This record gives sequence, C-alpha cells and structure tokens, in this order.
Amino acid sequence: MFSGNARDNSPDRPEVYELTYEAYEVEAEGRLAAVAHQARERWPDLGRLALLHRTGTLKVGDAAVVVVASAPHRQEAFSAARFCIDALKATVPIWKLERWAGGESWGREAQHLSEIEEYVQRVENPL
Repeated sequence: MFSGNARDNSPDRPEVYELTYEAYEVEAEGRLAAVAHQARERWPDLGRLALLHRTGTLKVGDAAVVVVASAPHRQEAFSAARFCIDALKATVPIWKLERWAGGESWGREAQHLSEIEEYVQRVENPL
C-alpha cells in the first residue's frame, strides 16, 4: 500500500497549510482504469487493486492518494503499487492548488499528461 499525504512544505514554499485538488473526473476515471489494466497485464497474478485520489481541500497530513495492490508475493504487490502511483501521476488529469504562508499557486511546474501507452513505452524503454 502507498499513501501519499499532504505535506507542509514544497521547494521554496515553507509553511504549506492546505492543498486543493481538482480533477477532470470523466477523463480521470477512464485513465485510472487504464493504469489498473496495465498493471494487471504486467503482473497477471495481482489480486485486488485500488487506486484512489481525493479531490477537494485537504489539510496537512490528510491522505491525498492511495494505491493498494495485493498479490501472492510481496515483490509483485510492491512493484505493481509503485508502477500505479507513478503512472497515475503521469497520466491522470488531477491538479493541485498549494496554499502556503506566502501565497498560493496552481501547479508549480506544468506537467504534460501522457497516455498510458506512452508512459509504459517510456518505462520499458528509457532513452
């Protein structure tokens, strides 16, 4: 299981006190399903698999994203969970507003969202 929690800091942004997440829900749901499908193709022995990302306003310490994978052996479960969180971050349209002591901003670095197939290709063939 991986749980990503709202942190109280970000580079050059001390004292973060709140995060707000928004998603393009229809697209996000389909892309989450595509990530799960790819994980099941890569690790056919996976049992239960859950990928959840909250939307709305979260306080520091709140869980923002959770990935849970079960498998007969822990290595498969850990590998699948890592793949899922990384693929989710790269392919699912979810945006974050950070609020900190000195201001607020949507997304520090613009991130190009990939299709899951592009992401898998990069993972399998880096460079």
